[in-house]
Amino acid sequence: MEGVCEKGLLEYVRKSSPPPFLLKTFMMVEDPATDDVISWNAEGTAFVVWQPAEFARDLLPTLFKHSNFSSFIRQLNTYGFRKVATNRWEFCNEKFRKGEKESLCKIRRRKAWANKQQAAAAVPPQDQFDEDQRSSSTSSSSGYVSLIDENKRLKKENVVLNSELLSMKRRCKELLDLVAKLAHSDKDEKDERPKLFGVRLEVQGEREMKRRRAEISESASILLSQSCK
Repeated sequence: MEGVCEKGLLEYVRKSSPPPFLLKTFMMVEDPATDDVISWNAEGTAFVVWQPAEFARDLLPTLFKHSNFSSFIRQLNTYGFRKVATNRWEFCNEKFRKGEKESLCKIRRRKAWANKQQAAAAVPPQDQFDEDQRSSSTSSSSGYVSLIDENKRLKKENVVLNSELLSMKRRCKELLDLVAKLAHSDKDEKDERPKLFGVRLEVQGEREMKRRRAEISESASILLSQSCK
């Protein structure tokens, strides 16, 4: 009877304490000092690993004693997390929310994973080592392929942005050429003011109009030059 009570007490403690992996992950996501590497999304319903390379190199070893990003993702999967974005490393679990540390106790390993672990205990050490190596290699390959795909996508976006930039510069140059052409035509414009005794007469408001046109042309040139840099 005493053994049954002790077993029940241990089971209660186990269920009331969050798994170490979840607790450490929650601490990393909550820490504002690492928000540029890992943080909550805008709604606080999922977390995002913004910089996978830095995350694996600098943060994982401090809490998990390894630097394998694929292994971290595999652990998330065993606790029911899922990747919810195609363009970034964003993971979600309905019981893993910002500011809700107490809900971590409700997250448990998937039964299929637990059964797999129990079955693995009966496998000879060398066979188990080979199996772990194959599993690790497969996960690493999958993570590597994902990083390559993301790199390709970023390169394509960069090509599009460069094309748009060149197009804007070309349009700015065309505008500058047009302004210069207008300014030049003003200078070459034939003086058709009437003469009196061989002296050109000043038409009312003409001088002021030319001065304002010159100022506008100069201002436009300056603004266009600044916008095309």
